[in-house]
Amino acid sequence: MIKQLLSKLPRKSSKSSANRDHGGNHAANSNASIGSRGSNGKFANSNSSSVAVNNSAPDASQNLGNKIHQGVNSKLNGDLGFSQYEGLPGFKDVPSSEKQNLFIRKLNLCCVVFDFTEPMKNLKEKEIKRQTLQDLVEYVTSVSGKFSETAMQEVMKMVSANLFRTFTPQPRENKVVDGVDLEEDEPSMDSAWPHLQIVYELFLRFVSSSETDAKLAKRYIDQSFILKLLDLFDSEDPREREYLKTILHRIYGKFMVHRPFIRKAINSIFYQFIFETEKYNGIAELLEILGSIINGFALPLKEEHKMFLVRAMIPLHKPRCLAMYHLPLSYCIAQFVEKDCKLADTVIRGLLKYWPIANSSKEVMFLNELEEVLEATQPPEFQRCMVPLFQQLARCLNSSHFQVAERTLFLWNNDPIENLIRQNRKVILPIILPALEKNVGNHWNQAVRSLTLNVRKIFEDLDHELFNECLLKFHEDEKKEVEIRARREATWRRLEEIAAQAAASDATAAAPCKALICSAAG
Repeated sequence: MIKQLLSKLPRKSSKSSANRDHGGNHAANSNASIGSRGSNGKFANSNSSSVAVNNSAPDASQNLGNKIHQGVNSKLNGDLGFSQYEGLPGFKDVPSSEKQNLFIRKLNLCCVVFDFTEPMKNLKEKEIKRQTLQDLVEYVTSVSGKFSETAMQEVMKMVSANLFRTFTPQPRENKVVDGVDLEEDEPSMDSAWPHLQIVYELFLRFVSSSETDAKLAKRYIDQSFILKLLDLFDSEDPREREYLKTILHRIYGKFMVHRPFIRKAINSIFYQFIFETEKYNGIAELLEILGSIINGFALPLKEEHKMFLVRAMIPLHKPRCLAMYHLPLSYCIAQFVEKDCKLADTVIRGLLKYWPIANSSKEVMFLNELEEVLEATQPPEFQRCMVPLFQQLARCLNSSHFQVAERTLFLWNNDPIENLIRQNRKVILPIILPALEKNVGNHWNQAVRSLTLNVRKIFEDLDHELFNECLLKFHEDEKKEVEIRARREATWRRLEEIAAQAAASDATAAAPCKALICSAAG
């Protein structure tokens, strides 16, 4: 009996131990419950002690990881709740071994995009992101050591998340009148620019950094990324387009493998602008980039570059909003002629093809560009196009708009152009003299008449005999024109008399018929 009782004792002891274990778990759950209540303020001391115990284990990197996951993984619900969007420590507050990881975490934090259409919303979170972006810019500027592939990937992810967006451009109909952009002084500004500017600055410094390996970075700055970057040139904010211009230029210089693709992509944008929409905000900035690219073309020029001039650059003179981008366009054209003087004939004939008919301000722009081209034109190319060129200049001389006539006459003040005219005066003077004589006698503007007399005197002093021959021919042609006009007027008067006689005879013949009809009706 005693043995039976003793044999049962271990089991009893084991059972009570199990009960004690169960009771301990229950106590732990009770403490957890107390801690939970403490969050409501009733058991603050118990809660704080619990937190202190729980937070004693993780190290600094785990804390950083928790913070970044709290920030990035917070969902954008109906009211854009960013209750857990918190800033991260500065780079100076962590050891060097942790800076790369902190860099990536800060990039992830900045992937969250805020709504700037409501300025007073999420002010704290916007300021945290702005300060984080500033820290990233400083880090990229001062970093020593190559960027890892992971860092590059995260930079491109953050840049893409913030920059690539769909524009809702304002309609541009009726905003361009007579070649002048009515909204040139009032550009549309992006409300998100306080963040966008820092993102652009970060990306610019990242691309320009010597620590960015081009061979590695080209995996992420690929053709798809470049196309999306080019789409941003249609932004109405000129500040954004200025950053894009600088960044694309850096990409073109750093990533040689992408150069042909960038040129073709810009070419495609020009085609669509010229022949389809005539609406694109970044044409001037793209032309500024091309001006630098053309300046670096190797000689002799490739056929591809010459075709680009003929098919894209010259047709860019066609749109009516030429004033918005004419300055960089004329620079590009001049660069082509300076690179290869044989292209001067092609350019001049192209200008004549798209010469404006009823747009005086555009004509003045054409004349300004023509002067730049003629300065770099050699005699053989000039001789090939001088006849159609001076036929057009003669029409400009007789323009009723005084600025067009005046600007044409100023060509004779340019020494290289005047030398070309002197050398080919036997062909040019017979074309231009009739326009000069008409200006002297008939133009309404006194300044135009005075300039015309000066040009007339240049030809007279240069070759008096040729001048007299051309003047005599002009007077003979004028007499013939007067005779032709008189004959034409006499012919019209004779036709009017015949028509009047025919009408009278028809009326006389119709009178008896009318009387007969009236008697029959009565």
